[in-house]
Amino acid sequence: MTTTIAPLPLALPTPSSLRASAQAAARRGEPLVIMTTLTGCPYCDLVRNHHLLPLSRAGEVVAVQLDVRDRRSILQGFGGESTTPADQIAEWKAKFAPTVLFFGPQGQELAERLVGVAVPDFFGEYLEARLQEARKRLK
Repeated sequence: MTTTIAPLPLALPTPSSLRASAQAAARRGEPLVIMTTLTGCPYCDLVRNHHLLPLSRAGEVVAVQLDVRDRRSILQGFGGESTTPADQIAEWKAKFAPTVLFFGPQGQELAERLVGVAVPDFFGEYLEARLQEARKRLK
């Protein structure tokens, strides 16, 4: 008998509802971590594959991604309104990919955004500091 192991995803999930995702994260005592992404962006791949996916797989964060160019998918915003990922990102004025944002259940930002990757070697420390800040403000 052969056992087949499904490959692990190389992408973070894309939510259909920010409100539901943030409320689910808050029930776990976690902020909703949202990464803006762009196809072909090596820094997005770095943040996703070396930081957010491992933390997500370990159950340490609730992380999702939104594509800055996605104008086709319907996304429910924090207030229940319908939008697209691209329009939501524009509303947040998140102009760079990757940008990592930290939200509470009502859509409030809980920590300073991580914009881009200035120093890859220190990104994990910056991320951990923002996660600690967001968790503290969530309680």
